[in-house]
Amino acid sequence: MFLSKERLYQYYLLMRMDRPIGTWLLLWPTFWALWIAAEGIPPLVNIIVFALGVFVMRSAGCVINDYADRHIDKHIERTKNRPITSGMVSPQEALWLFASGILIAFILVLFLNWYTILLSSVALLLAAIYPFMKRHTYYPQIFLGMAYSWAIPMAFAAQLNYIPDVVWILYPVTILWIVSYDTMYAMADRREDLKIGVKSTAIVFADNDKMIIGLLQLCFTLGLFFVAWLVQGGPFFYIGIGISVIFSIYQQYLIRDRDEKKCFQAFLNNHWLGMVIFIGIFLNYLP
Repeated sequence: MFLSKERLYQYYLLMRMDRPIGTWLLLWPTFWALWIAAEGIPPLVNIIVFALGVFVMRSAGCVINDYADRHIDKHIERTKNRPITSGMVSPQEALWLFASGILIAFILVLFLNWYTILLSSVALLLAAIYPFMKRHTYYPQIFLGMAYSWAIPMAFAAQLNYIPDVVWILYPVTILWIVSYDTMYAMADRREDLKIGVKSTAIVFADNDKMIIGLLQLCFTLGLFFVAWLVQGGPFFYIGIGISVIFSIYQQYLIRDRDEKKCFQAFLNNHWLGMVIFIGIFLNYLP
């Protein structure tokens, strides 16, 4: 039986395809890693597999996240009309959609080497457990960072068939960035999260949130400069990182009064921060 247009549209919304910000935020560090690993333009098959994999895994992640939050989202104004909470998509349908996404991602990774295929099992584990962390720890943003950044060792493994030491600098450095921007996102929901008992770094950081985000941004920037030095990056690499600092400063400006809408704007602004770093890396490796 064919799915109706309305049913497909609800799946479209459930996978957050109308809001691609999460895909971009996952794609940029993946592309950083691919280009650094290849020391130039990576093979087309790697670009296609990782780009599609990012899209599919982010979509599957949104589905399992909404499944896990189906009893929470109805209490939050911004999320109460999401497909599962509103009853437009059943929890069982969501699980089937999640499983379908994971299957597609697995098929994609089969085009890569065995080392990358083995590493993909860790990506699946992280994607599956992250949505449930906000019930058990005040640091779900760290688990999100681990999940979003896992494409980095996978990208190096796909290109080199091993994981060089620089990965274990780039991976935690990227986690710092993700924790900083997802804390901004959590700041936008903090008032309602406190009412319903959802945990986040925005809550545990409390009045120190802006300062801690600033420290995370600083460590992230210094870490990227160290990565650029380790890979013997040229001027464009450093310039891209330098320009990204402007975006970090602007984000601090946006969150200065903890206004919920502006905190969400600061979160969205990280798309441009990630992009400008990639442009610097891309230009760095041009012949």
